[in-house]
Amino acid sequence: MGTSEPVGDVNFGSVTIPADDLRWRFSRSSGPGGQHVNTSATRVSLSIDVTSCRGLGRTRRERALERLSGRLVDGVLTVSVQEHRSQARNRVEAVERMSQILAEATAPPPRRRRPTKPSRAARQRRLDAKKRRGDLKRTRSRPEQE
Repeated sequence: MGTSEPVGDVNFGSVTIPADDLRWRFSRSSGPGGQHVNTSATRVSLSIDVTSCRGLGRTRRERALERLSGRLVDGVLTVSVQEHRSQARNRVEAVERMSQILAEATAPPPRRRRPTKPSRAARQRRLDAKKRRGDLKRTRSRPEQE
């Protein structure tokens, strides 16, 4: 239907994106709604060009490009929302979804797990417990007949 931009920057969690880096598109939603759905542009598409976004630092941009490579079209990440009947609620939902996607994509990698071994005493306790269990089961069996 048309494009419009909200006034002011949008905060996506720990990242603040300047308003001119966001692209909003509005169109008619599909699905039930009768005359209302045929006349109002309630579907919201929010796009961010990740490759040239000024709100992301170099490392965050690289992480996002790597992790979102399957979702990006020419470096642009797009979220579409048509859950609600009002455009305002769909806009809020689009910002929330974009925020979640960007937060996951730009988060630092988890700390590497340091592999550990059980101590000698822990291994011995485990073997002793297995021995006790086996002895207990052996005492439950029928006595051997001679």
